[in-house]
Amino acid sequence: MSMSTKLSEKREAHIADAQAIVASAEAEARDLTADEDDAIGVALRSAKDLDASIAQHQELEARSIASAEVRKETSVAVVKSEPRTYSPHADTSFIRDAYGAQFNGDFQAQERLARHMREERIERRDVTSANFAGLMVPQFLTDLVAPLARAGRVTANLARKHQLPAQGLTLSISKVTTGSAVALQTEGSAVQETNMDDTKLDLTVKTFAGQQNVSRQSLERGTNIDSLVMSDLVSAYHTTLNTAVVADILANATSVAYTDASPTVPELYPKMLSAISGIQTSYFAGPDVIIMHPRRLAFILAAVDDQKRPLAIPTPNGQGNPAFAYGDGSMQYGVSKYSIVGLPVFTDATISIVEGAGTNEDTIYVGNSQELHLWEEGSGEPMMLRFEQPKGAELDVTMIVYGYSAFTSNRYPASWARIGGTGLVTPTF
Repeated sequence: MSMSTKLSEKREAHIADAQAIVASAEAEARDLTADEDDAIGVALRSAKDLDASIAQHQELEARSIASAEVRKETSVAVVKSEPRTYSPHADTSFIRDAYGAQFNGDFQAQERLARHMREERIERRDVTSANFAGLMVPQFLTDLVAPLARAGRVTANLARKHQLPAQGLTLSISKVTTGSAVALQTEGSAVQETNMDDTKLDLTVKTFAGQQNVSRQSLERGTNIDSLVMSDLVSAYHTTLNTAVVADILANATSVAYTDASPTVPELYPKMLSAISGIQTSYFAGPDVIIMHPRRLAFILAAVDDQKRPLAIPTPNGQGNPAFAYGDGSMQYGVSKYSIVGLPVFTDATISIVEGAGTNEDTIYVGNSQELHLWEEGSGEPMMLRFEQPKGAELDVTMIVYGYSAFTSNRYPASWARIGGTGLVTPTF
């Protein structure tokens, strides 16, 4: 049953209530009482209030049906007969067309770009029209990012995702600083009353951008420029964003000091538990992730006990000594496939390894990923592509890719802890 039908039935029920009151008075040959008159007024007003909602839902349902038909027809055309305008196997070049449409007035390029944008709107239906202020980078270009030698966005991908509002340079979140209070109330005594108070957490919408100078000859006559340039720019974009997200955790997380002139894995273990305990004690919920630099996980996996048995073993059901960490025997980047104290370990190479007085320390982060918030446009890819010609006389064109985002771990800073100190200097193997 549709929402408009449900609301219509509710409206009819209000009308029926009013009619029943009138019918009852007529049957008893009497005037309406004041209470009955009020009840009729309430019923009629409630019915009238539903009229606008019914009309709105009927319009939305009609649009939804029409949109479904269009998607159905378009889907058949795209999947069964029409290839994507830009793909790894297409003869056309996205960047060459974007450049030609802007500077050469190439009508055919403009047509292909317009068709590409229609395809993107269909394929990425969760992206609002406000996200299409610039040209949407084809997905196959951003898919080529993975093989490039960059640290990527491990931590950013763990964050709780939100859609960035279409407008505004600041996001504001209310943080309660003084909560309600409840106390035992004895008969005749006043009930406990504590006024709530809050503060405003303002988040700046940040712009991350990169550019690359490319010769007009490369754009107009080159091959694979899309893959070579766009994949590198997009990869750099995500890595830089991730570095900023990690820095935000570093700035807000509760500090757990690990000072040790001769650090060992068994001496690190209590610090991990201290971090978990601190989160549970102050945030009143547990962490769900541990993030560390790859060198730190390697240090843990390399550790052995007095009998030369590894402290990290492939499975929690394995035979032998109690283990510090469990995993599948491999050491993967990002999702490491290891866990410590039941928490999955992620490795992120954007974590700084130049902390501390000796500029040789890294940091371990323990936290609740649901309290790491990230606002991005659309699917998170930098969707804006612009061309500028500051060196037009030299036949150079500057390609600019940029995107907007906001992030914070400061909504509940106690939900994250960072372990740092001389115990996390450059490990030796």
